[in-house]
Amino acid sequence: MEGQQPERCYTLWFSQRTGSTLLCSALRSTGVAGRISERLNDRDPQATTLRDLRDMLRAGTTPNGVFGLKYGPDGRFGPWIQTFRRELALPPEMPRPDVWEAVFPNSRHLYMTRRNKVRLAVSWWRAIVSGEWHREHGQAPQAGELRGRYSFDAINHLFAECSLREAATEEFFAEGGVVPLTLVYEDFIRDYEGTIRAVLMYLELPTDVPIAPPAFARLADGLTEEWVDRFREERQAGWSNHVW
Repeated sequence: MEGQQPERCYTLWFSQRTGSTLLCSALRSTGVAGRISERLNDRDPQATTLRDLRDMLRAGTTPNGVFGLKYGPDGRFGPWIQTFRRELALPPEMPRPDVWEAVFPNSRHLYMTRRNKVRLAVSWWRAIVSGEWHREHGQAPQAGELRGRYSFDAINHLFAECSLREAATEEFFAEGGVVPLTLVYEDFIRDYEGTIRAVLMYLELPTDVPIAPPAFARLADGLTEEWVDRFREERQAGWSNHVW
């Protein structure tokens, strides 16, 4: 089995379409920041045992003892906390961040967000209807025909959902007095390498390691801009004070 039990851990908390996959690819390329991935997403919390958790930690740990986890709160967040309490025999009154720490020792937290939530929601809906979530550099577009797939209701739902996911994350941080390193999508795109090195510094890892170039190409195009403009106009229809 790969890896070892970690000496220190970190979690990347995210909502969809914030650049989290690009960030994880870059962190894995350093060889010192754990084998970060969404290791909770393909598991059933109710069926997960302590041995499963230890195997997961071992598989995600690099030889320097660092484990990374990418996680976005969803409907299984509560069940995961219950599983952690059950498998580690933790008291029910223990705050959730302390439960997290018990599973992921010496935890640090990264929080990935995106300022422009309209663009986030449009990007999210476009990925859903096209099936193309990422495109490696040099890869031909895989998206199907997107004309006519605009949906105000769908984008409006995702606009609200991303905010609720971030609110859930912030409640978790507030419960334990956690001050994460906040990473903003727009800043990350403008300063890719600087962002990665800032993360490594925050994690107290070597910053002079090679960093792979961005693994994915930009997906936004003219159609994306059309959808953004259409949504912001429709979302503010009937308002006396248009803010954008």
